[in-house]
Amino acid sequence: MKDKKIDAVEVWKELDALAPRLGLSVIDRAVYLHLLRLTHVEGKRRVRFSILGIAPRIGLTGGPVREAVRRLMDKGALRLIERSNIGHRAPRGSRTGTGGTFASLSARRGKLRRAADLDEVDFLRTRALRQAIHAREGGLCFYCLRRIPSRAHCLDHVVPLAASGGNSYRNVVSCCLDCNSQKRDHAAADFLRRLYREGRLSAKELSARLRAVQALAAGKLRPQVFHGEDAGSERSG
Repeated sequence: MKDKKIDAVEVWKELDALAPRLGLSVIDRAVYLHLLRLTHVEGKRRVRFSILGIAPRIGLTGGPVREAVRRLMDKGALRLIERSNIGHRAPRGSRTGTGGTFASLSARRGKLRRAADLDEVDFLRTRALRQAIHAREGGLCFYCLRRIPSRAHCLDHVVPLAASGGNSYRNVVSCCLDCNSQKRDHAAADFLRRLYREGRLSAKELSARLRAVQALAAGKLRPQVFHGEDAGSERSG
């Protein structure tokens, strides 16, 4: 049985407002809107599709569509259900181009709005939000990976405030006192390489931490918080 159709005009308007806050590219938006038409505009929650099947319909090649689908998955706009060799249902792109996956277009207004709202939260504003950052790192220093006691950890700006870094979860990390005092205004990548030269990180760990810095900036390392009406009232999950 088909699900009730959504108000497509209203969703289009909300996407126009949310896209800049979420950092959606023109290609991301084209792919999202195409899948939205195939699913909820048609009264469906799921759709089977292939990357190379939808690419020509929106005037693109497979590569950009595949990357856009992955970015939308990372932002919670698409949910993977199943990958197969016969077509996708709105998901992370197939690596074969001819294969497919089953997924649902799950973000729509609610999840997209929450993701955008989270970007605007000042994670230094309340103790609960600060604890959410510490919890995200799992008790380890973001930089040197040393396990630190709960009373000895602190928060650090990956991009310093002096360099226009903010208090977003994309820029605030939990770290040990040593790294907090030594990093200061240095770029995160340079500081991580210093830790490697000093023997505090292995080559494998250095590569992993450099990727983590990129993932953080891209908004892929979201802390677990409860989304209330007031972001300041959120508490760690």
